[in-house]
Amino acid sequence: MSVGEPQPLAQAMIARAKELLLRPLPTWDAIDAEEATIEGLYRRWVIPLAAIPAISGALGQIAFSGRFQIFGVHFRPSVVGILSRALVGYALSLISVYLLAVVVDEFAIRFGGERSRTQAFKLTAYSATAAWVAGVFALLPGLGALLGLLGALYSLYLFYLGLPKLMRSDPDQTLSYFGLSLLVMIGLAVLIGILSSCFGGWGGPVSIY
Repeated sequence: MSVGEPQPLAQAMIARAKELLLRPLPTWDAIDAEEATIEGLYRRWVIPLAAIPAISGALGQIAFSGRFQIFGVHFRPSVVGILSRALVGYALSLISVYLLAVVVDEFAIRFGGERSRTQAFKLTAYSATAAWVAGVFALLPGLGALLGLLGALYSLYLFYLGLPKLMRSDPDQTLSYFGLSLLVMIGLAVLIGILSSCFGGWGGPVSIY
């Protein structure tokens, strides 16, 4: 491949994810300077990566779920229920990435930053990378939950590092800005879990976003 020739999408995604996970600070600088659109980020990053925990969780549930008993009544999660919940959770995850970006953008000025919906979406989309990639471990119930939690925590760390860089916020107010964003993330995660359970029945885990 010659210098300057565009990389295939999958190869470019792997390279970007690796750099973001291993060298977050310089990678955030590169992301900050890139021209991007929300539509493009959805197509090239959010839609494929957010599918990892949804697909892995569903497959893990189908492969390892067994019967359980409540008050003498035996239950077994249905394949249709598992797939439905995974699909609903995936769709809600895609929506929540944008909703979080809206909140981050709306409060930027309050924390000494600059408003930019695209920059805010870059932040929410790329910071979720660790959680989405770790979602592959949902194939292994039990161990997958622990590794998924570690991925989610690292995504929060990425978000914290990228927040002042992309939103130009006051470094002294980064912790407060992050705290408000964290409350929104928790609310969205709870809402996704509730709605996906209501619409899809029994199923696997959903993404932090």
